[in-house]
Amino acid sequence: MEDAAPQTIYLADYRPFGWIVEEVALTFRLSPDATRVASRIRFAPNPEAPPQEFFLQGEDLRLVSAAIDGRPVQPDVTAKGLTCAVPSGPFLWEAEVEIAPAANTALEGLYMSKGMYCTQCEAEGFRKITFYPDRPDVMAPFKVRIESDLPVLLSNGNPAGQGAGWAEWHDPWPKPAYLFALVAGDLVAHRDSFTTRSGRKVGLAVWVRPGDQDRCAYAMDSLIRSMRWDEEVYGREYDLDIFNIVAVDDFNMGAMENKGLNIFNSKLVLASPETATDDDYARIEAVIAHEYFHNWTGNRITCRDWFQLCLKEGLTVFRDQQFSGDMRSHAVKRIEDVVTLRARQFREDQGPLAHPVRPDSFVEINNFYTATVYEKGAEVIGMLKRLVGDEGYARALDLYFDRHDGDAATIEDWLKVFEDATGRDLSQFKRWYSQAGTPRLKVSDDWKDGSYTLHFRQENPPTPGQPQKDPRVIPIAVGLLNPNGDEVVPTTVLEMTEAEQSFRFEGLATRPIPSILRGFSAPVVLERQVPAQEQAFLLAHDTDPFNRWEAGRALARGEILAMVTEGAAPSPQWLEALAGLALDESLDPAFRALALRLPGEDELAQTLHDRGVTPDPDAIHTARRAAGRALATRLAPQLPGLIAALTDRGPFSPDAAAAGRRALKGAALMLLTRTDGGAAAEAAFAAATNMTDRIAALSALLDSGKGQAELAAFEAQWQDNPLVMDKWFALQIAFAAPAEAAETTERLTAHPRFDWKNPNRFRSVIGALSGNHAGFHRADGAGYRVVADWLLKLDPLNPQTAARMSTAFETWARYDATRQARAKAQLDRILAAPGLSRDLSEMASRLRGAAG
Repeated sequence: MEDAAPQTIYLADYRPFGWIVEEVALTFRLSPDATRVASRIRFAPNPEAPPQEFFLQGEDLRLVSAAIDGRPVQPDVTAKGLTCAVPSGPFLWEAEVEIAPAANTALEGLYMSKGMYCTQCEAEGFRKITFYPDRPDVMAPFKVRIESDLPVLLSNGNPAGQGAGWAEWHDPWPKPAYLFALVAGDLVAHRDSFTTRSGRKVGLAVWVRPGDQDRCAYAMDSLIRSMRWDEEVYGREYDLDIFNIVAVDDFNMGAMENKGLNIFNSKLVLASPETATDDDYARIEAVIAHEYFHNWTGNRITCRDWFQLCLKEGLTVFRDQQFSGDMRSHAVKRIEDVVTLRARQFREDQGPLAHPVRPDSFVEINNFYTATVYEKGAEVIGMLKRLVGDEGYARALDLYFDRHDGDAATIEDWLKVFEDATGRDLSQFKRWYSQAGTPRLKVSDDWKDGSYTLHFRQENPPTPGQPQKDPRVIPIAVGLLNPNGDEVVPTTVLEMTEAEQSFRFEGLATRPIPSILRGFSAPVVLERQVPAQEQAFLLAHDTDPFNRWEAGRALARGEILAMVTEGAAPSPQWLEALAGLALDESLDPAFRALALRLPGEDELAQTLHDRGVTPDPDAIHTARRAAGRALATRLAPQLPGLIAALTDRGPFSPDAAAAGRRALKGAALMLLTRTDGGAAAEAAFAAATNMTDRIAALSALLDSGKGQAELAAFEAQWQDNPLVMDKWFALQIAFAAPAEAAETTERLTAHPRFDWKNPNRFRSVIGALSGNHAGFHRADGAGYRVVADWLLKLDPLNPQTAARMSTAFETWARYDATRQARAKAQLDRILAAPGLSRDLSEMASRLRGAAG
């Protein structure tokens, strides 16, 4: 742990490294407690860099020896790296270091997971492996030799040789150190192959522990579909002889795109109908695609520096969203993405952690793997595509790949290819990358003599460090409907560039009903006074699926908030409208399931806060449950028949159509359980033949305060399967009554299978408490205390995960004075802890800085 004051890094201070790395050769002699890493690195002066001291990053390394051009040297070694006098021309640097993978609980660099060696080097983990210029703009080809008696020895690139106790790998494509990977262990492979469009056969393998190989088929299928899609849609062909994926049980992230050797959290690889839900299958498909797509948008073209992280992540998220839409349903995928964006990124934008898509400073880069960089970064790509059109986007992407292949690029490089390919000036659009916060788009309209005018005003609220904002370019997709439901103006993209702007539609026979921000064409908060009858009209008639869902969401939000603030009862009109949609067999079942999902408690709290009302978590929880019961009562006569009609009659399939039917069935079962005493859910749990149906039934029972016998049976059956047990832990806390959530969490942390050092298990318990809105924000502060206790316990071992979990405190400033005082007390306790990591210290400081 670090006691020194953390240093802030600024984008404005960027300067290139003083030397070019021409080639890297590494030899690993693996040992749990004393791995030796020998490096041979050829350096040459960089003519484009200013004069500077030769410095190589290195942390937690014991230097055994060092030499330049074969002559031993004695570098000056500190806790952060080493400096050394070097020749004025090219030279060969050789060094040997010793590291202890088994003691590396941070899961960064080279570490061990249940006897398997693996690496995680993004963002700055390679410096824990050997001394090196650990920055993304230093790219070089790597040769790697691994020496160990373990049966499987893997690294980046193509195999270059192997024998008893050793294997060699060569990656011919220059890459930064953060893309280095090594895996060694007792593993088995699920194999297949893919023939590229140019006729090259690529060997594919998903490596897992013995016994897990029967749960790899869907991951492999997703990989093959991803490879084919990237060729067909983006023209990108894979460029090595093999592609390996490895499933790792202990992993801080979801997955990592290391060149030719993707390392995955096991939960994003392993799936079978008995152990994985439909959500798991969809997530596996998306993340497999995401990491594969990084081969071009992240690996072949990488980031000049970590401030450009959104360049690879925003673009690749956008690409995996396109892929998932093509594989499943674009309408459903868009709704799901916006739900996630609002729940995570809008919340980030509206609190102390707000930052631009491209930040201009950071203390710890691991703290900027955020929803803003990923999800909002993807939204910015989507807006750019809407503005230039499909053909302009395709031309720009082709130019980007041609111009920057092999480069460490910047946002300026990215926007320049669009300007050159389309002739557009994107200087104002660039504000989406530099300005934090979510714009608020205020709308009014008027109608006169066949002319309909929409008036827009954009407001960009202040965020930490950015009190004043300039207007942004906002693409607003609009359609107009007649009172009879006919569309009189199809979707048209209005391009807003001013703080206030109006758009007129002429020649209309009657005053139209506007459908604004179709497809959620920009990541903004739309503020318009819309009567409930107009929302009901759009719910029934809008031709845009997203806005149809949005109308229903707005109606539900209005109903529940009226229950909170006015003591109102759910209106029969709303219940009828939602029931009609739920029972409309002409609609996609997945869409109907989403429409039945009520707004979350955190979303309702934020809406109240935006209206100047201090949210009461307990009142919100009570009102939301009452709304759910009212809907269940209205639909009660139809629910058994709906469930029976949606029940699978044949073998399980993970395809989108079957998953949609199960989603709607699960939503119907949740409602029915609120009126039938749990009889249907108990029967459904007993009859379930797949994990989706089993979890749906168990969730319905827990939601109704039942299910203890089913919980015990679930544990007895799955206690030896860590990924399934993560669900068992999380469900109990997610559905715990607010008054019991903290105690339930503490009870489960005492369970013998609560391995708090495993990130998945830690998230399934501590993360579930922070997701139980009323339970975490309990008035006596118990939820805050339990989370803070565990963050302090985890931080010395795994600072990265502790820092990310601290975002549970992101919204404390919107609640009442009592809750604020108790949240602040826990943040102060965290900040006062001796030896606090740089990761958690930065996050807690930013969170504590929120206005209270």
